[in-house]
Amino acid sequence: MHQYYEVIGVSSAGLELEDVKREQGIRTIELEMSREITPLKDLVSLIKMVLLLKKEKPLIVHTHTPKAGIIGMLAAWITRVPHRLHTVAGLPLMESTGLKRKILSFVERLTYKCATNVYPNSFGLKDFIIENNLTTADKLKVLGNGSSNGIDTNYFSKTQDIVQSGNALRLQYKIDSSTFVFIFVGRIVKDKGINELLNSFDKLSKIEKRIKLLLIGSLEEYLDPISEESKNILHTNKNIIEAGYQNDVRPFLAIADCLVFPSYREGFPNVVMQAGSMGLPSIVSDINGCNEIIENGVNGLIIPPKDISVLYNAMYNILQDNQKTTYMAENARKMIVDRYDQMFIWQAIKSEYDLLLNNKGL
Repeated sequence: MHQYYEVIGVSSAGLELEDVKREQGIRTIELEMSREITPLKDLVSLIKMVLLLKKEKPLIVHTHTPKAGIIGMLAAWITRVPHRLHTVAGLPLMESTGLKRKILSFVERLTYKCATNVYPNSFGLKDFIIENNLTTADKLKVLGNGSSNGIDTNYFSKTQDIVQSGNALRLQYKIDSSTFVFIFVGRIVKDKGINELLNSFDKLSKIEKRIKLLLIGSLEEYLDPISEESKNILHTNKNIIEAGYQNDVRPFLAIADCLVFPSYREGFPNVVMQAGSMGLPSIVSDINGCNEIIENGVNGLIIPPKDISVLYNAMYNILQDNQKTTYMAENARKMIVDRYDQMFIWQAIKSEYDLLLNNKGL
């Protein structure tokens, strides 16, 4: 976008923001926004955002994530920014109950009320928003085939360098070529389905010795921790490899045979697209986003969320039915390239910006 517009990135401080500044060549501004429900801190963030928008006078404010959404859209409405755009990439309220769900629903409604345009990043998410009366259908639009940013299919491919890096990982973790490798990429938390995944794999590894489970991501203890039983499996099952957070997941995907992603809720998960672009079939939950990227039996398997026995059976079948697994792997990359290549999504976003500004004569 910075080839066509002056782009300013606003986010909480961190190394990631510095990476964006360096890699994308845009101006960035640090503005702290808590991930938790913190009314006083949020008010301070809102005031700072209002002052920032008054200074910069943007034509478009485009927000992502629930917290940046409410702060950014409310501030943009207060300062009368002409185009107030919000991308919805998952809703925490889906897994919330009681008072917390009511609070989160109110925040979403207020965010969408302040926005001029709302972009769910999947068709399932759009349906959920309408069904729960979070906003009117005329404000909603899914860009392209879904996804917030698409996938760089050239980057996520099994190049010679990536394969060599993967071979080094095989040596490091003592994984021979005859071992079937399941992989999970994401935060190690309850609502990513980690309890079900660890339980299923632990059971499977007792009858199938030549399997491994690669866990790529940070174990988070404070917001949504996994169960004590799962922690015990994590620390005692020698076929589970905790690799922690990785800046580059491609070498890990290169040595894997199947992505397992039994999440409870998603917007449009990048990791499923990344794995598919690397030629991996996926086992995913029947939730929005996942069930749009994966076609059951074509490039992966779709299972109900929160069901250990069904997840176990899916993993067992992937292991046993080599012909089916090979068929799904062969379809995986082409389906991602055809539907979710990043340039396609970027062009859809740029066309939306151009349309909005042209309609206003700007």
